[in-house]
Amino acid sequence: MLYHLDFRVEYPASMSQKELFSIWAREAESAIGAKKAGVVVDLWKCAGSRRVIAIVDASGPDMLDQVLLDLPIMKEHGQHVQVEVTALRRYEDFADDVKKRLA
Repeated sequence: MLYHLDFRVEYPASMSQKELFSIWAREAESAIGAKKAGVVVDLWKCAGSRRVIAIVDASGPDMLDQVLLDLPIMKEHGQHVQVEVTALRRYEDFADDVKKRLA
C-alpha cells in the first residue's frame, strides 16, 4: 500500500542549525538507503522550508508505524517532527470503480 508522508521539521532555540543538520544527515542516509531498498518510492525536499515529502510502499499501517518509529530523525528529534500520513489509492483503480458504479 502506498502512503504520502509530509514531514515538517522544527527545532528548539537551544539547538543550533549545525546540530539539526547532523541529525538530518543521518536521516538522509537512511532515507536514501530505504529508497534503494524499495520501501521509499520517492522523496522530495520542499525548497525554502524544513519539509520533506515521501511516497512510501508499506504492507499496511503497522509496518508504516514501525518504519516511522525507526527513522533517525524520529528517534533523535521526534518531538519536533510532525508527520501527516495519507493512504493513497491508484487512480486507475478509482477510475475502474467509478465505471462499475455507472453500469
